[in-house]
Formats: sequence, C-alpha cells, structure tokens
Amino acid sequence: MNTYSYLAKEKDGKTVMGTLDAASDSEVAELLHKKGLVILSIEQAKQKKARVSFAVGRVKSDDLVVFSRQLATMINAGIPLVQSLGILGEQVESKALHGVILSIRKDIEGGMNFCDSLNKYPKVFSEFFINMVRAGEASGMLDEVLDRLASYLEKSTALARKVKSSMVYPAVVVSMAIIITIFLLLKVVPTFKGIFDMLGGQLPLPTRILIGVSDLLRKNSLYVVIGAAVAVFIFKKYISTDKGRYNYDKWKLKLPVIGDLVRKVAIAKFSRTFSTLVRSGVAILNALDIVAKTSGNRIVEEAVTGCRTAVRNGEPISKPLLKSTIFPPHGLPDDRGRGADRPAGKDAY
Repeated sequence: MNTYSYLAKEKDGKTVMGTLDAASDSEVAELLHKKGLVILSIEQAKQKKARVSFAVGRVKSDDLVVFSRQLATMINAGIPLVQSLGILGEQVESKALHGVILSIRKDIEGGMNFCDSLNKYPKVFSEFFINMVRAGEASGMLDEVLDRLASYLEKSTALARKVKSSMVYPAVVVSMAIIITIFLLLKVVPTFKGIFDMLGGQLPLPTRILIGVSDLLRKNSLYVVIGAAVAVFIFKKYISTDKGRYNYDKWKLKLPVIGDLVRKVAIAKFSRTFSTLVRSGVAILNALDIVAKTSGNRIVEEAVTGCRTAVRNGEPISKPLLKSTIFPPHGLPDDRGRGADRPAGKDAY
C-alpha cells in the first residue's frame, strides 16, 4: 500500500485536500469518484512514519472504556466521528490517549477510515478492538459495537482484578513462609547447633541436613544470591522461547490450585471474547483466529487454533474443543444447539 495526496473539488465548488492509502493512483481516483469529488491532482506522497511512531505511553483499560462509551454515545446522538474525536481528545485525562485520539482525528480528516487509523497504534488498541470497530463500520452499527466494547473491557478488567485479589492471600502466605524459613536457617538453627555441640552425641540425619543447609546459607550467602539471580535469568530466557513458553503454560495448568484458576480464567476470556466478536458481525473463522491470539496461554491457543481448522473443514465447534480437554464438556454446545439449525461447513460461517 502506498500513500497518495490528492487535491479535489466538492459539488459546491469547495476545494479539499488530503491523503489516502491505496495500491495505485487509479484506485485513489475510483475512491474519490465514489465520494462525488472532482479530481484536480493525485500525487504519491513520501511515507512519513515519524508522526505515528512517537512513544505512546501505557493506556489503562479504564481509559479505553470511557473513550469507547463516550464515543458510542456521541455517534448515537448523530455527532460526526471527526467532531466526536476532537471533543474526546480535549476531554480525556490520559496524556497518552489524548495524543493518540488527536492523531486519529487527523488521519480520518485526511481520508483514512477509522479502523485503519486505530491499527497504527497496536500498543493502545488490540487486534480484538480493531476488528470489532471494522465490523461496526461495515455493518453501520459502530455505536452499538463501541458500547459492546466498553462493556467487554469493563468485565475483563473486573475479572482481572478478581483474579489478582484472589492471589493476594496465597502470595502473602508464601512470602511470609519463605521469610520465616530464611530467618530460622540464619538465626535460630545456628543457636541450636551450639547447644547440640555442647551436649554431644550423634544427631539424626534430618537434623544434620538442616544444620548443613544453614551453614551453607551463612557461609555462602553471596553465591546463593548470585545463583538464584542466574536461575531466574535462565528461566526467563527459557520461557521466552516457543518451546519454553508452551511447557510453562502447560505446567501452570497442572498446578493443584492455581491450574484450575488459570483454566477457568482462560475459558471465561474465550467465551466472552468469542461471543462479543460474533455478536458484532465478525466471521466465526476470523473470530476464532483473534481469540486464539489473545488467549494468553499457548495450550489454549493451540486448542482454539485446532478448533478453527476443524470448523474450516466442516466440523462443529464443540467436537475439537472437547478433544482439547481444556474446555469442560458441560459448557459446550451439542448437535441440538445452534450448529444443528444449519449445515456445518465453510458456507455456514
């Protein structure tokens, strides 16, 4: 895709100028003719990426919720998109989102559509967000889709907060246990060692092992800290690889208590994201592709990717999900559900 700058006249004689992304100048001319413009000139512009590659700070999910809901309200009230973005750009509290909104407004004024402009900021707007907006633009229900986006982001944020709050107590207990154990090994056990030496006699094997660990920590504390740091570094390097990340995600699902929590969070995220995408008009195959990429777990991603392949080959959604053993069988639709009303296959979706 190339960027073209154009100069044209509207039906009332007003001169307008802007830019469009297209494969050729003939495609630009066709787009301008569809808008009812009389072309004066079309020139290929040099690619200027500096304006869109500025450092964008972290945008909170709450800010995106407010932005989506307010934009949906304005569009539903009949306010033009460009004017709505200008109002929101001045009112938003986040400085990072303020710059992004004003930049998007300039892109739309230059002839770019909304979803393509959002696509220039992947750190702010996820692929899920962009595809929802694209579906809303195509169906003419952008206000409804933005409202669904706001509701989805609110529920996702609430779920993430619940998970974090539920992990606070186990994290505190484990941390306190580690601190107390280190204190006992460094301070209490050496005191008892002196008492045992005064009494004499042969100590039991577990006691000797405990004293040996205490001596090791006291005499080689620096090496222990360095070794722990090296182990953490190697672990991070390992999980940054595809195989390491896959094994790590698989191990998390097998943990006694945390594994069940991770599984439930992944299933809840899959169900909510998939439902929101399909209700907004995104094709099922595209929706499954997006859900797989945003799952956050390689095992779940593999299961959803396999489901997408099976659906493309004509199978119902429930069968490949059931084979994955990630999703519970009682939560999957059977042949009497939605899929039974129409033939499964590519054309059905």
